[in-house]
Amino acid sequence: MQLYSPLSRACFWLFAFSFFSSIAMASPQTLPTSLKLHYAVTKNGQPFANVKESYMVSGETYKIESITKGIGVYALFGERQLTSVGDVSKEGLKPKTFELHQGDNEKKSLLAQFDWAQNKLSMLAKGKEKTAELTAGTQDLASYAYQFMFTSETIKNTVSVQLTTGKKLNNYDYLVTPASLEVAGKTVQTLHLTPVKSSNTTETKELWLAAEYHYLPVRILLVDDNGQTLEQTLTEFNAQ
Repeated sequence: MQLYSPLSRACFWLFAFSFFSSIAMASPQTLPTSLKLHYAVTKNGQPFANVKESYMVSGETYKIESITKGIGVYALFGERQLTSVGDVSKEGLKPKTFELHQGDNEKKSLLAQFDWAQNKLSMLAKGKEKTAELTAGTQDLASYAYQFMFTSETIKNTVSVQLTTGKKLNNYDYLVTPASLEVAGKTVQTLHLTPVKSSNTTETKELWLAAEYHYLPVRILLVDDNGQTLEQTLTEFNAQ
């Protein structure tokens, strides 16, 4: 199944209508083993970047790649590539390694290694390594969004996400509320994840998970510590 859309608003609504009409027929018991997703990203309402992601399962292992390419002057920063590799279990994704690279800037490269046998997470940033206790369900910056496919039935009024960025390990708590998105006259049911406010940061990230297709994010809204707003919206989808 392939659905394509240019980034114009009108064409996106036409895409979204076809997208959700098609995926509504998918069996909720069958998880895809191959996904390709494209997102359009705006910064403060202006075009900022395009994101291409791939998710592949082979046997009992998975690999996720996410590549962000800036638009216009933002392309000068180089591509941002995230890679997560690990196992697939009945509880979902169990990362082994996570890498982040930003263009040719080695100083911005990050590496996280998951030692589940020792319950130890090792993180390497700028040549300095630090460790943290690894708890069940911990995800990385690339895998966490896909983990909702496996845990959607356990999502209630709140949800906690233990997440490493490759530089630090944090727990993120979200309030969960049903939300309807109007897409070309069709109502799409989602779970809207709103972060519980933290005194440690003013950064917030909201997610809208599409209930009609294994709770994949169709919209992500990030407001950073400087008040800059990034909005990521699904524009292309392929599943097998």
